[in-house]
This record gives sequence, structure tokens and C-alpha cells, in this order.
Amino acid sequence: MTPASPDRPALELTAVALGFAGLLPQMAAVALLLGDVPIATAAAFGYALLILSFLGGIWWGFAMHRRGDATQGRLALLAVVPNLVAFAILLAATVTGHVEWGLVATGSAILLTLPVDRMLVRRGDAPADWMRLRVPLSVGLGALTILAGALSA
Repeated sequence: MTPASPDRPALELTAVALGFAGLLPQMAAVALLLGDVPIATAAAFGYALLILSFLGGIWWGFAMHRRGDATQGRLALLAVVPNLVAFAILLAATVTGHVEWGLVATGSAILLTLPVDRMLVRRGDAPADWMRLRVPLSVGLGALTILAGALSA
């Protein structure tokens, strides 16, 4: 991990372990899809949408930490984008009946959160070693979600 500074502490091992444990539900959903378990598609889709929204919540927390800063509003605006994207994907998948494409879109959206996370590190909003956690988690969940979409087709 990147060394901590007094104003930017390093991520604790517990946070890192729990972050990686967050991949387990999607791994289980993919395993169930391989076993042709019908509920697995809905589980994979719901979990991916939940985590995409959760990422927006993390960004919102970073924005609220910028109290009194002129950039707080812009970061707060950016923080609601994952929630709106998740809702739009859910709506589109429901209307069209193509959850498999919803999974692919959600996995892609999760991958597209990485440039924002990188910006948050550069600006000092996120911990210095944030990308050490975010890259494998976003790539892992994004790839698993896209795989779930392919297996659901």
C-alpha cells in the first residue's frame, strides 16, 4: 500500500479484505449460471446494479467531505450519475426483457467508474492507495457481470 500521510490515511487490511469479499456474490451468481439455475441471472443483475449505486454513494461521501469547497457541488453531481445509470439500465432491461444486455451494460458501467476513481485520488478526495483496491474490484466485478450477461443469453 502507498504510505499514508496524516491527512490521507492508507486503506486498512480489513477494508481491503472486505472489498475483495464483495466479489463473492457475483462469483456465486456466475457459478449458478453455469449450473443453469434460473434465479442466477436476476441475482447477478441485482447485485451489479446495487454495487454500481454503492459506488455513487462512496463518491457522494467524498463530496460531502469537501464542505465549504466550491467543487463540492460538481462532485456531488457526479456522484449521482451511477445511481441514475443503474436505474436507466434496470428500466431498459425491464422494458425490453433483455436482462442479458442489462448485465453487459452494467458491467461496462462499473468498468467506466475507474477514471472517476483515479480523478478522486489525484484531487486528494480518495486515499492515496485507492486505485490498488478499486482497479481489481471494478475489473473483477465488471468482467464477472459481463460474463453473467453472456451466460444468460
